[in-house]
Amino acid sequence: MFTGIVEELGTITAIESLADGARLTVSGPVVTADAKPGDSLSVNGVCLTVVEISDGRFTADVVGETLQRSTLGGLREGDRVNLERAMALGDRLGGHIVQGHVDGTATVLSVDSDGLTRFELPERLSRYLVEKGSITVDGVSLTVVDAAATEFGVAVIPTTAELTTLGLRHPGDPVNLEVDALAKYLEKLAEPQLTSLARGHTPQREDNGGATGRQ
Repeated sequence: MFTGIVEELGTITAIESLADGARLTVSGPVVTADAKPGDSLSVNGVCLTVVEISDGRFTADVVGETLQRSTLGGLREGDRVNLERAMALGDRLGGHIVQGHVDGTATVLSVDSDGLTRFELPERLSRYLVEKGSITVDGVSLTVVDAAATEFGVAVIPTTAELTTLGLRHPGDPVNLEVDALAKYLEKLAEPQLTSLARGHTPQREDNGGATGRQ
């Protein structure tokens, strides 16, 4: 579990092809300072498991599905990436709850001088975005300024632009998206009731004793 507060801009130093994926070597002295094999690190918003650590670098294996569903498949040696360690119990939640499970990719549409950045996203994800809600872009927790059917905007402050890859993005660049996990869970829980209402049925409330005290 992460918070979307990037700790360090790392660098891809090597990419090794595997039978069904790839092994990345990433330079990140801050996030590797107290990391060990088996720990989770977020790389551009993707939760990866540390395989080895040496001299401020770590290696992580990425399966083929992750390479296809995220922007990690397009990484090259020398690329900069956003890095974050998994949060510890009791840490401040500076951003929002981020799982490191990419829901899809978006494309940068525009970046203006005030930091307003617009993205085109798959329409299937648009229902999870609301004005002033949370969205994770390349592992960065951001607040949605506005959202439409196939695009949304966020305000990237100068500090975020300087300390993350968002300051390196240009129109046409792909980015990883993770929508608010709470929205997905709420949708799943509400789905049976919404389906019943659509069919003209009144959902029945389960009686588990409640105020009557019946067991």
